[in-house]
Amino acid sequence: MHLAVDGYGADPNALRDEDLILRFLDTYPDEIGMTKIIPPQVYTYHGKKAEDWGVSGFVLIAESHISVHTFPDRGHVNIDVFSCKPFDVSESLDSVRTTFSLTRTDVWTLDRGLEYSSARQAYSSMVRERVGLVAKASEGDG
Repeated sequence: MHLAVDGYGADPNALRDEDLILRFLDTYPDEIGMTKIIPPQVYTYHGKKAEDWGVSGFVLIAESHISVHTFPDRGHVNIDVFSCKPFDVSESLDSVRTTFSLTRTDVWTLDRGLEYSSARQAYSSMVRERVGLVAKASEGDG
């Protein structure tokens, strides 16, 4: 599943707070039942225009990744939760809204990872794909 959130009306102090974003990325995976595989990384970026600055962070999870991009002068945040494992979107959004004091959110979800709903199915699908590639390559050799 891919959860994309555009958050508006955020607390500018929260959006510029590297420590808050680091804590969010450090604890959020556990909150939504994911497995963090590296410590979060957080960076402040300053663009060519004064208002094009913010804090960006990400954390790799075993299921994929979570990213945060803030725009403090605009009171805006973009958050992506990309996971091959389903999770409770409503609960996830509550945490995001609370952490950044959002007054409005635009939210999109996209299902993903449907083909690999179990390790056995993933393996079987991978074998079918590889066998198909080998068969196609052999056909071209003639």
